[in-house]
Amino acid sequence: MSTTSLPVSLPAPESSARLREALLAADFTADGLLELLGAPAYAALARSETVPALRATRGDSPLETLVRLFLLQQAVPDDRAGAALPLDQCLADGWLVREEAYGGGSAGVRATVDVRPYGGEEGQDWFIVSDLGRAVGGAGGAGTREEGVVLGVGGASTTLAGITVRAPVTRALDLGTGSGIQALHAAQHAVHVTATDLNPRALRFTRLTLGLSGAPEADLREGSLYEPVGEDTYDLIVSNPPFVISPGARLTYRDGGMGGDDLCRTLVQGAGERLNDGGYAQFLANWQHVEGEEWQERLRSWVPRGCDAWIVQREVQDITQYAELWLRDSGDHRTDPAQYAARYDAWLDEFEARKTKGVGFGWITLRKSGAEDPSITIEEWPHPVEQPLGPVVRAHFERQDYLRAHDDAALLAGHFRLADEVVQEQIGLPGAEDPEYVVLRQNRGMRRATKVDTVGAGFAGVSDGSLSAGRILDAIAQLLGEDPVLLRDRTPEAIRLLVEQGFLEPLD
Repeated sequence: MSTTSLPVSLPAPESSARLREALLAADFTADGLLELLGAPAYAALARSETVPALRATRGDSPLETLVRLFLLQQAVPDDRAGAALPLDQCLADGWLVREEAYGGGSAGVRATVDVRPYGGEEGQDWFIVSDLGRAVGGAGGAGTREEGVVLGVGGASTTLAGITVRAPVTRALDLGTGSGIQALHAAQHAVHVTATDLNPRALRFTRLTLGLSGAPEADLREGSLYEPVGEDTYDLIVSNPPFVISPGARLTYRDGGMGGDDLCRTLVQGAGERLNDGGYAQFLANWQHVEGEEWQERLRSWVPRGCDAWIVQREVQDITQYAELWLRDSGDHRTDPAQYAARYDAWLDEFEARKTKGVGFGWITLRKSGAEDPSITIEEWPHPVEQPLGPVVRAHFERQDYLRAHDDAALLAGHFRLADEVVQEQIGLPGAEDPEYVVLRQNRGMRRATKVDTVGAGFAGVSDGSLSAGRILDAIAQLLGEDPVLLRDRTPEAIRLLVEQGFLEPLD
């Protein structure tokens, strides 16, 4: 892919609607690409490998032309481009430029930006616009990263989009919008969307992404962190910030410019006063694992007053792995070996000075509850999950509200239902009369598993909402020959855990 310098100007958005019509007419969509390229070539594009896609687009159909132009950054002849899109207008508005042939004359036209089809939440056909050759973020990306570059859709972007709560809201904020993917999602369920970024190029790309996707315009504001929004408040705040913990701030799209994990801490702590009651703030973040400090306590100190929190650590890297990941991302591994070694040293010096032994990555969700006794769940969950998790996130906080409002007596009077697609596994030696232990396992959402005893397994198995928890325990006590009063006394804690983890759903 192209690694040329960033273009001085970007396309004008006025022709977005007409270009969108041409892209859709050619089936330049996520489904259309998969059918044209096939799964292997389609997956290779996500790894910045273009040869399979080049081989799959040797014909002259409009779809093949658009793939070569906007995904592979190849020049195409005028007649082919003209058959696929409104050529004159795309040239006038800056989506395309003339390519000079060797010795003068025209060798065709070339795209000035990357336009990548993206499947919306309900099958909508959207398009993410970014700098050439930077459509897929993360380590191993194409070329050396320049200051001011705007990346397209990567794994972090889609992860945040998947975990975001999609309830209808009045006001949403996408902080650090980049190419605009979070603002695009928010525009589907928010009346007003504000998108901010320190990089003015990013705001222009967001406008292109929204226009080309047929979404309403957003309120675009330039500036760092919460500075552009002043004292405005929101029902939803989302951010995939420049969370990389690095020495200095070479690259705007990833380096926050604050020491250590201070940017992520500042972002999280500042969300509380900018959330409306009941509102959510959802972030991706990195955090330091520091010698002599529990990482859970570090993150607990970030949670603002009046907010419940659910923080999930998805991965931990030691400092050498982390430094190497982001040195590859910036292309430093392709530079002079001595220069690479010096930059590697600088990263390790930074970590040593801060007594950092590792870096965690994960999700942080806040919910403005105003509770005097907030619910703060901090856990490590490196296991596979099923996206989208937005409904799971929302249900988590609703369960916290329920548990906070119900003491043990109220819990035993409540009615519960076993969640969908929970299975029971019995573990033990072959031929044994009784299992060594029983596991309940979720096949959806977080895909949790938890050990339960005989009472817990029996309780979950008959929880269909028809009987109260207390009456179910009385029946189990009779079957097991136990004292029902003692069983009622010791079981609420286990019921709370099953509710908290989503195995049981309260019905009252």
